[in-house]
Amino acid sequence: MSPIRRLAFVVNTEKPGAAKLARELIAIARTVGVRRIKSHPARKLPRNYFKGCDAGCIIGGDGTLLGAVSEAALAGIPLIGVNQGSLGYLTSFSPEEARACFGEVLLGHYRIAPRTLLECRTGPRRRDLALNDVLIKAEVNSQLVRLEVRADGELVTDYLCDGLVLSTPTGSTAYNLSAGGPIIHPAARVIAMTPICPHTLSNRTIAFEDSVKLSIRSSSTGSRLLVALDGQRNREVVQGSAIHVTIAKRRLGLVQRRDYSHFGVMRAKLKWSGGLTDKK
Repeated sequence: MSPIRRLAFVVNTEKPGAAKLARELIAIARTVGVRRIKSHPARKLPRNYFKGCDAGCIIGGDGTLLGAVSEAALAGIPLIGVNQGSLGYLTSFSPEEARACFGEVLLGHYRIAPRTLLECRTGPRRRDLALNDVLIKAEVNSQLVRLEVRADGELVTDYLCDGLVLSTPTGSTAYNLSAGGPIIHPAARVIAMTPICPHTLSNRTIAFEDSVKLSIRSSSTGSRLLVALDGQRNREVVQGSAIHVTIAKRRLGLVQRRDYSHFGVMRAKLKWSGGLTDKK
């Protein structure tokens, strides 16, 4: 792969040790000839923060990386995730791994895993991207919601449930899995739609092909919907307005070591037998 010469850091300074680790990695980047380096706290990133960069380095947890997805996708750059959080499913590098191999990665010793993104549109000029999922639920947490779902204009069903999770393969191990949905290999180009606590026992996850255009609206009079992208970016949608979800034309690249094992990481993170933590 091409060497990384212009690098933007996003640092979750609320995570213990993250700021110190950022300083160490910035020093390594300078020693291997990275010409342009900038850093920003993991709050709301400035518009076009990644413009002109070859890659972004995210230091924090999965939530920190998810917060940078939209800007990185718009800039067309991959993200290097360094886990300074808890689970770290999306952040591929542990702090120890980052310290040991960051220089080699910047010199081009890495691979890029392209990940599917969802585009969610709630109005003519209101659209955003999600790496994990789009959650649609009632504005009031305690309320059930009735949602009409159409695929390419054809009625799928009318759900009575606590909400719907529309997930990418990458996000299949997040809210989708907690709601009883399937684990999907990240290379699959599908959308998984999983109802949350449906009132019809036959309502289960539906996997749609990558070209599908989904339309969801409330069929309850006066109901207001809340739409959350990747558990972070929220929008209220007035009753009667449709929410449109498709697979985005843009994809996001995640930087990984050349010996990265998807199933090895899955075994370790989900604590299945034979995981990386079991190796001596």
